[in-house]
Amino acid sequence: MTLPPLLQQPHHDSGPVHVPQPPRHLGDEVLLRLWVPEGYPLSAAAVRTVVDGEISSRVLGPVEQVPGGAWWEARLTLHNPVQPYRFVLSCDPQEAARADVPAYAWLTAAGLVPWDVSDARDFRLTIHEHPEWVADAVVYQIFPDRFARSTGAPVDPDGRPQVEDLPEWAEPRAWHEEPAVRGDITGRQLYGGDLDGIIEHLDHVASLGADTVYLTPIFPAGSVHRYDATTFDRVDPLLGGDEALVRLSRALHERGMRLILDLTTNHTGAGHEWFRTAQADPASVEAGFYLFTHHPDGYASWLDVPSLPKLDHRSAPLRARMYEGPGSVVARWLDAPVEADGWRIDVANMTGRHGAVDLAHEVARSVRRTLDETARRTGRPTWLVAEHGHDATGDLVGDGWHGTMNYAGITRPLWTWLAADGSDLNWLGLPMSVPRLPGQALAHTLSEYNAELSWPARLCSQNLLSSHDTPRLRTLAGDREVHHVGLTALAALPGAPTLFAGEELGAEGTTGEHSRTPMPWSALAAAERTGRDTPGVDTGTLAHTRTMLGLRRQLPALRRGGLRLIHVEEDAVTLLRTHPEGDVLVHLARAAHTAVTLELSALPGAPSARLLHAHGAVTADPVSGSVTLRAGGPGGAVLCLERPLP
Repeated sequence: MTLPPLLQQPHHDSGPVHVPQPPRHLGDEVLLRLWVPEGYPLSAAAVRTVVDGEISSRVLGPVEQVPGGAWWEARLTLHNPVQPYRFVLSCDPQEAARADVPAYAWLTAAGLVPWDVSDARDFRLTIHEHPEWVADAVVYQIFPDRFARSTGAPVDPDGRPQVEDLPEWAEPRAWHEEPAVRGDITGRQLYGGDLDGIIEHLDHVASLGADTVYLTPIFPAGSVHRYDATTFDRVDPLLGGDEALVRLSRALHERGMRLILDLTTNHTGAGHEWFRTAQADPASVEAGFYLFTHHPDGYASWLDVPSLPKLDHRSAPLRARMYEGPGSVVARWLDAPVEADGWRIDVANMTGRHGAVDLAHEVARSVRRTLDETARRTGRPTWLVAEHGHDATGDLVGDGWHGTMNYAGITRPLWTWLAADGSDLNWLGLPMSVPRLPGQALAHTLSEYNAELSWPARLCSQNLLSSHDTPRLRTLAGDREVHHVGLTALAALPGAPTLFAGEELGAEGTTGEHSRTPMPWSALAAAERTGRDTPGVDTGTLAHTRTMLGLRRQLPALRRGGLRLIHVEEDAVTLLRTHPEGDVLVHLARAAHTAVTLELSALPGAPSARLLHAHGAVTADPVSGSVTLRAGGPGGAVLCLERPLP
């Protein structure tokens, strides 16, 4: 059974054009708007919801005829904190046959489906609050040791950091030395970046359009990675200590920027003060924090790594100390004097899960309650984002994590579309290289996987091209212009664009460790001064990053608009972000393709297009009622859609 072209299909999304006023409380009545293009012979439609586990329906009716088609509407009353809904569309069989459309179809968050499907991809209304500011955020991720040394930080004659109380694990490195990429040495390489060094380079971060800095862990640990913390009660002196974190937070807040910290709730380091007490005294409260099988040396650990003992969240004292209430670790760093703006939770997918025990959702809800209590006390809404390397949809139920690092819904599909032929880079957790898939595969994942997230969870998730745990997209793509297509997608898709430091310079990386190569500040200064590329700095990529994130800041549709795919082929994907202040069309081409002409007359108000930006080998030719997109190679275009004045 065939479906009409995407532009000719009825459409609804969770953005403000189609859901003008999302619910805030149980009992709220919500207006739902469905767009039906002219030529689609819809004869009857209803919205089906589920209330208290039972289906309920409301009939839709046409309320407004405009150029291009008609708006149909219905109202739903919210009875449950998370309430799914979908549309059923019916056409007269003979008219459907003439128009070559299905006589019966469901419209879900994954799109139009002419057969019965499960509820997993229904649209969702929710009253669970999410921090509003995240929808407008651009996040810059920093691995502190590799970002910047502060002015005057002592070094030896070879440029290696001189540290008075050097931890026994640390092996100092000069800033220009490439890090080892595999083996135990990776956790011992100390380059000497610190928090005051970040302060000195905030002008650069702000110049990208970023307004939120996310730091990987800053607590003392048994490695430079710091995911093996020895305490959560102070900042590592190697980074400048508590006072440096306060200085950084104040410097960010003075600029109107925000700070996100990183916490491991799944495990501590074997050198953690809690674990040392637990091993020394089996009768101690701390002994109940861990999953001992044989005291003191038999215990569960993260992926069976002995240096990372796993926490047992059945322990009430652990929960109180770590994340429940105002005295907890979570609350302390959100309060003055640091006043962090949220937490990224490391391996949140494993937290509270061990064998028959599964407390993951309870942990997420408890951490969320502490953030909510802090927000009520301080008036500052904070963000709770969970690391999850695969399908996170089952953990984003509404009242726990606000969102996830969206590797499954954004990173992986973009990688498979933008990967160079024959790339030998590892496929995010799988023992094989990254496949190169067509645009249809990208579109399916963007639609179907992300449909299983509520809209607020999607807006509160991080969109990444790469991170401290992955290779770099630049290396994967093997091409500057293809990398730029990825940056355009990052700016265009729903969710918080997250740049790992160096992405904006065209940094390369074959592994996560290689991706943590120190920032080339001297080379960047020379490039900015001369306007020419220098080793490690691609000035064109830097300019493109600033342009695309600048457009995201400029255009509400790119930050808060709904999402509609309107053209998909092997080497090109065109999407529309829908917003009351104006829709924005974004074209992405990974390679040359034949000309695509989009007739805009099927969109609400039959808009015309105005080109805002084109890059690479893409050209966009808007004329009255249509736009023609051509690509002689990789590139992209961003166009504003404008409706005639009434």
